[in-house]
Amino acid sequence: MSDQHTAWWRDRVVRGSLAALAALLLLSGVIGFVWLPSAQNDARFKGILDAICGAAGIPRGWLADAVPPLPTPRHVSTVVLTPDTLAHDAPGSVGRGGTLALKCTMCHGLRGVSTSETPSLAGQQAASIYKQLRDYQTGARSSAVMEPLVKDLSDQDLKDLAMFYGSLPREPARDLGDAPDIVALGSPTRNIPACGSCHGGMTSKLGAPWLDAQPRTYLRTQLLAFSHGTRRNDTSAQMRNVAAHMTPQEIEQAVEYYGSGR
Repeated sequence: MSDQHTAWWRDRVVRGSLAALAALLLLSGVIGFVWLPSAQNDARFKGILDAICGAAGIPRGWLADAVPPLPTPRHVSTVVLTPDTLAHDAPGSVGRGGTLALKCTMCHGLRGVSTSETPSLAGQQAASIYKQLRDYQTGARSSAVMEPLVKDLSDQDLKDLAMFYGSLPREPARDLGDAPDIVALGSPTRNIPACGSCHGGMTSKLGAPWLDAQPRTYLRTQLLAFSHGTRRNDTSAQMRNVAAHMTPQEIEQAVEYYGSGR
């Protein structure tokens, strides 16, 4: 092979190598600065320019005018319950609560016993009702029906409603001897206390609702909401942690035990 042919071949190999290297660099840049950032579920990286700037390390504040703000974190419950929260209630509280409750009868029953898939409130712990009403009012617990109803109520109105429903006769509790293990014993190895240790049967915890004779559909919906993290007004995430570790079978067992059939 002549020297001229060898030089031509060497030059062609060099040019081919340089072209391959350039193509590789271009492909790496597209993947690293465009495709990977854009694949993130983040509003800051949805545009190509934003993706490139984000991957290059440009401070987020520089793009503040061009990038929509991230969603505001959801509210959490700010209610702090103590044994004295409702202990010194004003005279006539139950009567005023009964008057306010007239607009609640369509869903919660004339005497607080629901005939639909909404919870029965008769004999419910007053502290529990007060907390939930406050949470609806602040947005810590969401409901398209409840939020407008409580928006303009005063704190005393909420206490009056809680005292009224708490004064009504409660459905008798079921025998804990018939309870499944998740209700009577819990699962200590998974940090799941017995349901009956907070929600009645064994004892009750301040602010934790009695669950006996509640509609099955309502109980199931709330347990699943806690387990998925879509309901977040439980103090210190206690119910979210419990429900997240319960199996679907245990959730159904608790629902069947406490539920009233609806």
